Amino acid sequence: MTTLGILHPGSMGAAVAAQARLSGAEVVWCPAGRSVSSRERAERYGLTPVADLAEMVERADIILSLCPPAVAEDVARSVAAHSYTRIYVDGNAVAPATMSSISAVMCVPGATVVDGSIVGSPPSASKSTRFYLSGPSQALPLVAGLFAGSAVQTHLLPGGIGRASALKLSYSSFQKASRVLAAVSYALARAYGVEDELVDIAQGRTTSYLAEPAYFPKVAARSWRWGPEMSEVAAALEEAGLPSDLAFASASVMSRWDNLKDSALDVPQVLDLLRRSADS
Repeated sequence: MTTLGILHPGSMGAAVAAQARLSGAEVVWCPAGRSVSSRERAERYGLTPVADLAEMVERADIILSLCPPAVAEDVARSVAAHSYTRIYVDGNAVAPATMSSISAVMCVPGATVVDGSIVGSPPSASKSTRFYLSGPSQALPLVAGLFAGSAVQTHLLPGGIGRASALKLSYSSFQKASRVLAAVSYALARAYGVEDELVDIAQGRTTSYLAEPAYFPKVAARSWRWGPEMSEVAAALEEAGLPSDLAFASASVMSRWDNLKDSALDVPQVLDLLRRSADS
Protein backbone atom coordinates (compact mmCIF):
# COMPACT_ATOMS: atom_id res chain seq x y z
CA MET A 1 0.00 0.00 0.00
CA THR A 2 1.31 3.44 -0.96
CA THR A 3 1.25 6.02 1.81
CA LEU A 4 0.40 9.59 0.86
CA GLY A 5 1.09 12.53 3.16
CA ILE A 6 -1.21 15.52 2.59
CA LEU A 7 -0.21 19.08 3.47
CA HIS A 8 -2.91 20.17 4.28
CA PRO A 9 -6.52 18.93 4.29
CA GLY A 10 -8.30 22.13 3.32
CA SER A 11 -11.43 21.86 1.20
CA MET A 12 -9.41 20.86 -1.88
CA GLY A 13 -6.65 18.95 -0.12
CA ALA A 14 -9.03 16.81 1.90
CA ALA A 15 -11.18 15.97 -1.13
CA VAL A 16 -8.16 15.04 -3.26
CA ALA A 17 -6.67 12.98 -0.44
CA ALA A 18 -10.00 11.18 -0.05
CA GLN A 19 -9.86 10.11 -3.69
CA ALA A 20 -6.38 8.65 -3.18
CA ARG A 21 -7.67 6.79 -0.16
CA LEU A 22 -10.62 5.41 -2.14
CA SER A 23 -8.11 4.19 -4.72
CA GLY A 24 -6.25 2.17 -2.08
CA ALA A 25 -3.64 4.49 -0.59
CA GLU A 26 -3.21 5.19 3.09
CA VAL A 27 -3.39 8.96 3.63
CA VAL A 28 -1.71 10.56 6.62
CA TRP A 29 -1.91 14.13 7.81
CA CYS A 30 -0.48 16.21 10.65
CA PRO A 31 -3.09 17.80 12.98
CA ALA A 32 -0.53 19.94 14.83
CA GLY A 33 -1.44 23.61 14.43
CA ARG A 34 -4.40 22.94 12.13
CA SER A 35 -7.89 24.34 12.57
CA VAL A 36 -10.98 22.61 13.90
CA SER A 37 -12.38 22.64 10.35
CA SER A 38 -9.30 20.80 9.05
CA ARG A 39 -9.62 18.22 11.81
CA GLU A 40 -13.30 17.67 10.99
CA ARG A 41 -12.56 17.28 7.28
CA ALA A 42 -9.73 14.83 7.93
CA GLU A 43 -11.93 12.73 10.19
CA ARG A 44 -14.82 12.82 7.72
CA TYR A 45 -12.60 11.57 4.89
CA GLY A 46 -10.88 8.91 6.98
CA LEU A 47 -7.39 10.39 6.96
CA THR A 48 -4.88 8.98 9.46
CA PRO A 49 -3.35 11.47 11.91
CA VAL A 50 0.37 11.43 12.68
CA ALA A 51 2.13 13.00 15.63
CA ASP A 52 4.14 15.54 13.65
CA LEU A 53 5.76 16.32 10.31
CA ALA A 54 8.76 14.15 11.19
CA GLU A 55 6.49 11.09 11.38
CA MET A 56 4.84 11.99 8.06
CA VAL A 57 8.25 12.30 6.40
CA GLU A 58 9.23 8.91 7.78
CA ARG A 59 6.03 7.15 6.64
CA ALA A 60 4.98 8.81 3.38
CA ASP A 61 6.06 7.45 0.00
CA ILE A 62 4.66 10.61 -1.58
CA ILE A 63 3.93 13.97 0.02
CA LEU A 64 1.43 16.26 -1.68
CA SER A 65 1.41 19.96 -0.83
CA LEU A 66 -1.94 21.70 -1.38
CA CYS A 67 -1.84 25.00 0.44
CA PRO A 68 -2.24 28.74 -0.22
CA PRO A 69 0.39 29.76 -2.81
CA ALA A 70 1.81 32.42 -0.50
CA VAL A 71 3.15 29.74 1.85
CA ALA A 72 4.08 27.04 -0.69
CA GLU A 73 7.82 27.66 -0.38
CA ASP A 74 7.66 27.69 3.42
CA VAL A 75 5.82 24.36 3.41
CA ALA A 76 8.50 22.89 1.11
CA ARG A 77 11.23 24.18 3.44
CA SER A 78 9.59 22.55 6.43
CA VAL A 79 9.59 19.20 4.62
CA ALA A 80 13.16 19.62 3.33
CA ALA A 81 14.30 20.38 6.88
CA HIS A 82 13.44 16.77 7.74
CA SER A 83 15.58 15.48 4.82
CA TYR A 84 12.66 13.93 2.94
CA THR A 85 14.07 11.62 0.25
CA ARG A 86 11.07 10.39 -1.70
CA ILE A 87 8.51 12.09 -3.99
CA TYR A 88 7.34 15.60 -3.16
CA VAL A 89 4.46 16.95 -5.24
CA ASP A 90 3.75 20.66 -5.16
CA GLY A 91 0.17 21.02 -6.36
CA ASN A 92 -0.15 24.72 -5.61
CA ALA A 93 -1.02 27.63 -7.87
CA VAL A 94 2.46 29.10 -8.17
CA ALA A 95 4.47 30.63 -11.01
CA PRO A 96 6.99 28.46 -12.87
CA ALA A 97 9.79 30.51 -11.30
CA THR A 98 8.35 29.86 -7.84
CA MET A 99 8.09 26.18 -8.70
CA SER A 100 11.79 26.20 -9.65
CA SER A 101 12.58 27.73 -6.26
CA ILE A 102 10.56 25.03 -4.52
CA SER A 103 12.43 22.38 -6.50
CA ALA A 104 15.73 23.91 -5.36
CA VAL A 105 14.52 23.98 -1.74
CA MET A 106 13.75 20.26 -1.99
CA CYS A 107 17.17 19.45 -3.43
CA VAL A 108 17.92 16.67 -0.96
CA PRO A 109 19.82 13.58 -2.23
CA GLY A 110 17.20 11.01 -3.17
CA ALA A 111 14.27 13.43 -3.28
CA THR A 112 12.18 13.84 -6.42
CA VAL A 113 10.04 16.91 -7.04
CA VAL A 114 6.91 16.83 -9.19
CA ASP A 115 5.12 19.95 -10.42
CA GLY A 116 1.36 19.59 -10.12
CA SER A 117 -1.67 21.76 -10.78
CA ILE A 118 -5.32 21.13 -10.02
CA VAL A 119 -8.07 22.53 -12.22
CA GLY A 120 -11.68 22.27 -11.11
CA SER A 121 -13.75 22.02 -7.97
CA PRO A 122 -12.90 19.61 -5.14
CA PRO A 123 -13.55 16.08 -6.44
CA SER A 124 -16.56 14.15 -5.20
CA ALA A 125 -18.97 11.43 -6.24
CA SER A 126 -20.56 13.88 -8.68
CA LYS A 127 -17.58 16.04 -9.73
CA SER A 128 -14.26 15.17 -11.31
CA THR A 129 -11.08 17.23 -11.06
CA ARG A 130 -8.11 17.42 -13.39
CA PHE A 131 -4.65 17.02 -11.89
CA TYR A 132 -1.84 17.97 -14.28
CA LEU A 133 1.67 16.66 -13.54
CA SER A 134 5.06 17.51 -14.99
CA GLY A 135 8.64 16.77 -13.99
CA PRO A 136 10.81 13.64 -13.78
CA SER A 137 9.22 11.02 -16.04
CA GLN A 138 9.88 8.12 -13.67
CA ALA A 139 7.90 9.76 -10.86
CA LEU A 140 4.80 10.88 -12.75
CA PRO A 141 3.18 7.43 -13.15
CA LEU A 142 3.68 6.78 -9.44
CA VAL A 143 1.80 9.95 -8.54
CA ALA A 144 -0.88 9.30 -11.16
CA GLY A 145 -1.31 5.77 -9.79
CA LEU A 146 -2.55 7.21 -6.50
CA PHE A 147 -5.74 8.30 -8.26
CA ALA A 148 -6.38 5.44 -10.68
CA GLY A 149 -10.11 5.01 -11.21
CA SER A 150 -10.98 7.98 -9.00
CA ALA A 151 -12.64 11.35 -9.57
CA VAL A 152 -9.16 12.90 -9.87
CA GLN A 153 -8.23 12.66 -13.54
CA THR A 154 -4.45 12.85 -13.92
CA HIS A 155 -2.82 14.28 -17.04
CA LEU A 156 0.93 13.89 -17.59
CA LEU A 157 2.58 16.83 -19.37
CA PRO A 158 5.79 16.56 -21.39
CA GLY A 159 8.67 18.74 -20.32
CA GLY A 160 10.03 19.43 -16.89
CA ILE A 161 9.24 21.40 -13.78
CA GLY A 162 7.11 24.46 -14.47
CA ARG A 163 4.84 23.13 -17.19
CA ALA A 164 1.96 22.16 -14.90
CA SER A 165 2.26 25.43 -12.98
CA ALA A 166 2.23 27.45 -16.19
CA LEU A 167 -0.95 25.71 -17.33
CA LYS A 168 -2.69 26.39 -14.02
CA LEU A 169 -1.82 30.07 -14.03
CA SER A 170 -2.79 30.44 -17.68
CA TYR A 171 -6.23 29.25 -16.66
CA SER A 172 -6.32 31.24 -13.41
CA SER A 173 -5.39 34.41 -15.27
CA PHE A 174 -8.82 34.41 -16.89
CA GLN A 175 -10.91 32.42 -14.44
CA LYS A 176 -10.22 34.53 -11.39
CA ALA A 177 -9.62 37.95 -12.94
CA SER A 178 -12.88 37.77 -14.91
CA ARG A 179 -14.85 37.18 -11.71
CA VAL A 180 -13.17 40.13 -10.03
CA LEU A 181 -13.91 42.37 -13.01
CA ALA A 182 -17.55 41.30 -12.87
CA ALA A 183 -17.72 42.15 -9.15
CA VAL A 184 -16.16 45.57 -9.72
CA SER A 185 -18.69 46.20 -12.51
CA TYR A 186 -21.53 45.37 -10.13
CA ALA A 187 -20.04 47.53 -7.40
CA LEU A 188 -20.02 50.47 -9.83
CA ALA A 189 -23.59 49.75 -10.92
CA ARG A 190 -24.63 49.48 -7.27
CA ALA A 191 -23.10 52.86 -6.50
CA TYR A 192 -25.39 54.42 -9.10
CA GLY A 193 -28.46 52.24 -8.54
CA VAL A 194 -28.42 50.51 -11.92
CA GLU A 195 -27.75 46.89 -10.88
CA ASP A 196 -30.99 45.56 -12.40
CA GLU A 197 -30.20 47.15 -15.74
CA LEU A 198 -26.69 45.64 -15.72
CA VAL A 199 -28.14 42.19 -14.98
CA ASP A 200 -30.57 42.61 -17.86
CA ILE A 201 -27.74 43.49 -20.25
CA ALA A 202 -25.56 40.61 -19.05
CA GLN A 203 -28.34 38.03 -19.21
CA GLY A 204 -28.88 38.92 -22.85
CA ARG A 205 -25.47 37.49 -23.64
CA THR A 206 -24.84 33.76 -24.00
CA THR A 207 -22.07 33.50 -21.38
CA SER A 208 -20.86 36.12 -18.93
CA TYR A 209 -19.80 36.22 -15.29
CA LEU A 210 -21.81 39.44 -15.17
CA ALA A 211 -24.88 37.21 -15.35
CA GLU A 212 -23.83 35.38 -12.15
CA PRO A 213 -23.74 37.97 -9.34
CA ALA A 214 -24.70 35.33 -6.80
CA TYR A 215 -21.15 34.00 -7.21
CA PHE A 216 -19.49 37.15 -5.81
CA PRO A 217 -19.67 36.12 -2.12
CA LYS A 218 -17.87 32.89 -3.01
CA VAL A 219 -15.16 34.91 -4.77
CA ALA A 220 -14.86 37.19 -1.74
CA ALA A 221 -14.61 34.24 0.67
CA ARG A 222 -11.79 32.74 -1.41
CA SER A 223 -9.85 35.94 -2.01
CA TRP A 224 -7.46 35.26 0.90
CA ARG A 225 -6.13 32.46 -1.31
CA TRP A 226 -6.95 33.72 -4.80
CA GLY A 227 -5.23 37.09 -4.26
CA PRO A 228 -1.78 35.54 -3.73
CA GLU A 229 -2.48 33.23 -6.68
CA MET A 230 -3.05 36.26 -8.91
CA SER A 231 0.26 37.68 -7.67
CA GLU A 232 1.85 34.43 -8.87
CA VAL A 233 0.03 34.89 -12.20
CA ALA A 234 1.59 38.36 -12.42
CA ALA A 235 5.04 36.88 -11.78
CA ALA A 236 4.50 34.27 -14.49
CA LEU A 237 3.35 36.94 -16.97
CA GLU A 238 6.38 39.09 -16.25
CA GLU A 239 8.69 36.11 -16.63
CA ALA A 240 7.17 35.57 -20.09
CA GLY A 241 7.55 39.25 -20.99
CA LEU A 242 3.79 39.85 -20.88
CA PRO A 243 1.78 42.65 -19.19
CA SER A 244 1.10 41.87 -15.54
CA ASP A 245 -0.97 44.93 -14.65
CA LEU A 246 -4.36 43.21 -14.69
CA ALA A 247 -3.17 40.33 -12.54
CA PHE A 248 -1.65 42.73 -9.98
CA ALA A 249 -4.82 44.82 -10.04
CA SER A 250 -6.95 41.72 -9.43
CA ALA A 251 -4.79 40.81 -6.44
CA SER A 252 -5.15 44.35 -5.13
CA VAL A 253 -8.94 44.22 -5.45
CA MET A 254 -9.06 40.86 -3.68
CA SER A 255 -7.03 42.28 -0.80
CA ARG A 256 -10.14 44.24 0.19
CA TRP A 257 -11.79 40.87 0.86
CA ASP A 258 -8.81 39.36 2.69
CA ASN A 259 -10.64 38.80 5.97
CA LEU A 260 -13.70 37.04 4.55
CA LYS A 261 -12.50 33.43 4.67
CA ASP A 262 -15.47 31.17 5.44
CA SER A 263 -17.76 34.21 5.65
CA ALA A 264 -21.45 34.08 4.80
CA LEU A 265 -22.03 37.61 3.52
CA ASP A 266 -24.53 38.43 0.80
CA VAL A 267 -23.93 40.16 -2.53
CA PRO A 268 -24.61 43.75 -1.33
CA GLN A 269 -22.32 43.27 1.65
CA VAL A 270 -19.33 42.01 -0.35
CA LEU A 271 -19.80 44.72 -2.96
CA ASP A 272 -19.91 47.40 -0.29
CA LEU A 273 -16.57 46.14 1.02
CA LEU A 274 -15.00 47.04 -2.34
CA ARG A 275 -15.74 50.70 -1.61
CA ARG A 276 -13.40 52.76 0.53
CA SER A 277 -13.92 56.27 1.76
CA ALA A 278 -11.69 58.95 0.35
CA ASP A 279 -9.68 59.18 3.58
CA SER A 280 -9.22 55.42 4.17
